[in-house]
Amino acid sequence: MLVLVLGCSITFSCKKTDGYNTVLSTDKTKPGPVTNVKVSNFNGGAYITYDLPSSSNILYVQAEYPINDKLKRQTKSSYYSDSVTVSGFAKSQDYTVVLRVVSRADVASDSVVVTVHPNTPPYLLAYAALKLQNDFGGVNIQTVNASAANIGVITIFPDARTGKQEIVDQHYTNADSIDYSLRGYDTLPKPFGFYVTDQWGNSSDTLFQTIHPIYETLISKSGFNQYTLPTDVPKYQNNDYFNLPNLWNGITTDFYNTMQPILPNSNKSFIWPAWVTFDMGATVKLSRYTMWERSGDNDELLWTFGSPQTWVLWGRADVPKDELMPTDSLNLPAVGSATPNGWINLGVFHAPAKPSGLPNPQYTSADLAFWLGGFNFNFSLDLPSVRYIRLECLQTMGGTNNFFDISELSMYGQYN
Repeated sequence: MLVLVLGCSITFSCKKTDGYNTVLSTDKTKPGPVTNVKVSNFNGGAYITYDLPSSSNILYVQAEYPINDKLKRQTKSSYYSDSVTVSGFAKSQDYTVVLRVVSRADVASDSVVVTVHPNTPPYLLAYAALKLQNDFGGVNIQTVNASAANIGVITIFPDARTGKQEIVDQHYTNADSIDYSLRGYDTLPKPFGFYVTDQWGNSSDTLFQTIHPIYETLISKSGFNQYTLPTDVPKYQNNDYFNLPNLWNGITTDFYNTMQPILPNSNKSFIWPAWVTFDMGATVKLSRYTMWERSGDNDELLWTFGSPQTWVLWGRADVPKDELMPTDSLNLPAVGSATPNGWINLGVFHAPAKPSGLPNPQYTSADLAFWLGGFNFNFSLDLPSVRYIRLECLQTMGGTNNFFDISELSMYGQYN
């Protein structure tokens, strides 16, 4: 199974010099051991506190311990500290930790052997909480990672030719709540397998479950039409270039742009947050959608200006009624619940961060490709079918919050 590597902590595989290996003294006196050792266990590890011997020649305390049946780790703590953290254990059981004080002349003390008994490691807790369900075009995977540990959820599937189990997806994360979907499968039963691993290569058992993917299709944009209600924000100018139908014309280099807060010869007040409404032309059970933010010829638009940062999608199957929508995410009805005039909250969505993390206007080629590829979002499987959509922008990437623009929307799901 694949070993997850998320960084170079102090393990046998790390090559970076930590300064502890340099001989800093010619005093070969053997240091005394640590005393008054105490252990406090946590999930997957333990904190060990101690008293250091009275010596000015101490460099660090070294803990050496097995984490599973195959691997050992070393963790070092400087003489400025009275504790060392040991982690990476595969199970909740007794493990032996050997503590040694090391001097500046690289002379080790006598060993002090300590027994730790870590609580259940995070990767096993996540495995126990795995929830798998049929999803549009595949499988939805959910679990809880309460300690926000670095874990990986691995999906395996039998190879069509050999029948051998092969890895088809690796989802690495330190999020405390995990909810994602694998798609692209037909509706025939699929014998998936799932296991969870951590950054030290520990792996859970494999959970096998037959999944029955739900039929999914791209909702035809030929039936989409603008459905303007009185409180919808107007477009920016009176020309087709900024029209709402640009959201479903299949061209991701043009865009829809709302009215700006001040327009010559206009006495219509600007409402923020702002929203627009459209009709998909059919009632559908939505599964997901893709949003393309504004790009055009000017790459300085990436992650800034009027591109939505946080927004709400509202939906309904019956003939729409107008109303002023809730003004911020704190006042929204729960997902799946409706406003007084019947608009169902289909979800609050947030644009993903720039992959490189570079400040604007800097970006990498990978950032640009990510932006131009569109952002993908899932709908809850529990939502009712809808026909009419109202998109409300709560916050823009540029932070001005006085207009928004979008290039394209593609909706996926199943027709009723």
